[in-house]
Parts: sequence; C-alpha cells; structure tokens
Amino acid sequence: MRSEIKSELKEWMIALLFGFLIFLLIRYFVFAPYRIDGNSMSSTLENNDKVLIWKLLYNENNIDRFDIVVFKANEKENYIKRVIGLPGETVEYINDQLFIDGKYVPEPFLEDDRANLGPGQQFTNDFTLEEIAHVDTIPEGQVLVLGDNRLNSYDSRHYGLVPVDDIIGEAKLRFWPFGEMTRDFN
Repeated sequence: MRSEIKSELKEWMIALLFGFLIFLLIRYFVFAPYRIDGNSMSSTLENNDKVLIWKLLYNENNIDRFDIVVFKANEKENYIKRVIGLPGETVEYINDQLFIDGKYVPEPFLEDDRANLGPGQQFTNDFTLEEIAHVDTIPEGQVLVLGDNRLNSYDSRHYGLVPVDDIIGEAKLRFWPFGEMTRDFN
C-alpha cells in the first residue's frame, strides 16, 4: 500500500514538473505578456492595458507594415510601437499623410484621433527619413516605428531606426481590460 502511494506521488510530481517546463517554454519562446506603460500608443492601446506578444518565428522576413511590436529600447526598457517603414523603403510625412516610396499610404487606425484635431493642426508633423535617420532608404535589418499618439510619442523620430534583432515580438491580443479584448489593431 505504501509503495502504491509513493508511486502515485512520484507520477504526480513528474506530471507537475513536465507541465511547469511546458509553461516555461511557452512563456519564454512563444508568448509573453506585456503591460503598456505610457500613452504613446493611445488610442489604440492605453496606459496599463495588457497584451500578449507573439515571439516565435517573428523576424525580418515576416514583419508587416502596421504591426505593433515590442522591442528592446535599452538594457532596462522595452517599448511598444507600430511598424511604419520596412527595409528598402523611403518614408516621409507631408501634410499629415504617410508616403512610402513616393506613394500615399492611408493609416485608418489614426482617423478617430485626427478627427479631434483643430483646424490646420497636424497629427503627424512633416519629416523625411533623411531628417530623422540620415539615410535615403531604410537599411536591411532595420525598421521605422511610430507611436499611434503622434503628438505624444517618443519613437523613431527621436531615436532613429530600430534594429530588427531588437524586436521581441508582435502584439497579437489585448487581454486586459477584459471588456476591451482586441485582436485587430488596425
């Protein structure tokens, strides 16, 4: 009887250990939670919202324009911003409009915020890639990122382009607050 209890206890311990290892693998290599700190992504993501970021196989080959990504800003901080420019592209804003390689690209996720502007006010100030990054086109292995709250965002306009290797993953799901769970950020 005693050996049966020990055997069952051993099986439970192995199952719990195995479950914990699977949890750690998923947590560190597949998904990770991230808490929004600040207002640079308002009104898409608000301060203290929580999102799940997808880490597995996210690299330069599958980054798309307008993905919302978390990246290493420095040794202590990670930032969350939207990818605007991709490697090989020219980017500029003229009269609050995005131009990629000379062609206008709409940003529908900004329309509600732009509607609240006063007459003649711009949501995104004019700039060229040359002005903010001192290059004509975005080099391989880098992207241009901006916060959705263009009037109050510390982004590529301030610190330049972001190395793709510094991207941790893409925000896929806002899970907090529960009543505002969202999968599509565009």
